Amino acid sequence: MPNYCQITGAKAKSGNRIHRSGLAKKKGGIGRHVTKVVKRVFRPNLRKKRIFVPELETWVKVTLTARALKTIDKNGAYNTLLAAGLIDPVKKSKKAAPVAAAN
Repeated sequence: MPNYCQITGAKAKSGNRIHRSGLAKKKGGIGRHVTKVVKRVFRPNLRKKRIFVPELETWVKVTLTARALKTIDKNGAYNTLLAAGLIDPVKKSKKAAPVAAAN
């Protein structure tokens, strides 16, 4: 399974954590000072889910974020997965017209 959201495309992003020392001025100190900047990773809230698609009458396994689950609740499983390119569209079959009996 991928380590990114298959619906929204969210993936891990890098950033910084700022280390500070000192006591705040309002608490009687001389103020906070930055002593170090450390790299860190912001990871998305990923879940592995099986989602039932009623139009296809099948289950689909996806890795998605909690936010993508809300999108599926709002727009429906079929429309969301179709827009993400995870499923193929339903082919509507043309029903044959009943043949009239020749008398």
